[in-house]
Amino acid sequence: MDFSTAQFEATLREIESGMATFSANLNKIPPAAQQATNHWFITDAAAEAITWLATKTVEVGQEILDWIIDLLKGAAAPIYMAIDGFTWMDVRGAANIVGANLTDQNLSIDNSEWSGSARDAYGKTVGAQSAAASRIGSIASTTSTNLFACAVAGAAFYATLAAVLAKLIAATVAVIAAYASAAFSWAGAALMLEEAGVNTAIIATAITTVLGFLGAQAAAMTALHGEAVDPTSYPNGVWPKSNSDQYSDATVKDGDADWSLKHS
Repeated sequence: MDFSTAQFEATLREIESGMATFSANLNKIPPAAQQATNHWFITDAAAEAITWLATKTVEVGQEILDWIIDLLKGAAAPIYMAIDGFTWMDVRGAANIVGANLTDQNLSIDNSEWSGSARDAYGKTVGAQSAAASRIGSIASTTSTNLFACAVAGAAFYATLAAVLAKLIAATVAVIAAYASAAFSWAGAALMLEEAGVNTAIIATAITTVLGFLGAQAAAMTALHGEAVDPTSYPNGVWPKSNSDQYSDATVKDGDADWSLKHS
């Protein structure tokens, strides 16, 4: 799954530009409606209806604009999700390198130089560390995949928002033209309200889709947390001891030696 920060930022710029255009077009509708009522063939009742329609169109348009502004408050999330996705891929790489370096194939010990119980214990210890590191790599990989999936879903949602805004802008242009026409068109003047109904439904559907997807991702992340705290992949249920500072008590005869040297 691909996420392009540059492409997503271009989509956000398109939305911001479209919002400015849409707002400007809404401001042009009342004067255009006022001009439409000045024709001699427009009755008082028709003039009142035209003014009401223009006012309602602007109200609905402003509500949609405010809604889009609210939806843009989360616009940075896909970018940060993608950044975190890359970071987790780095974690995966580092963990897998550790796991690979500690495998039996890459950590061979020359028996002619070192053999016996100490060598065997060392081999068992590093084997556990290899498995633990590999598991961290697997968890990091799944975390990264889920973050990228969320970023892609967010980008798709805002692309839908940009497409809807473009349709609404075209509708306001048609409305202004309908009011300015010598032969006033009720159908043209009402087009904005029709488009508002259709496109707000599209936005609502997109929101529902994204929320459903993010809910599934939240469940996946909960499962990942369970994997991260599950001790079954670690020897004795804990991360394997890997260096001497965890065996700092070298006293042999105090009865609680963490390690000792057997000699004859």
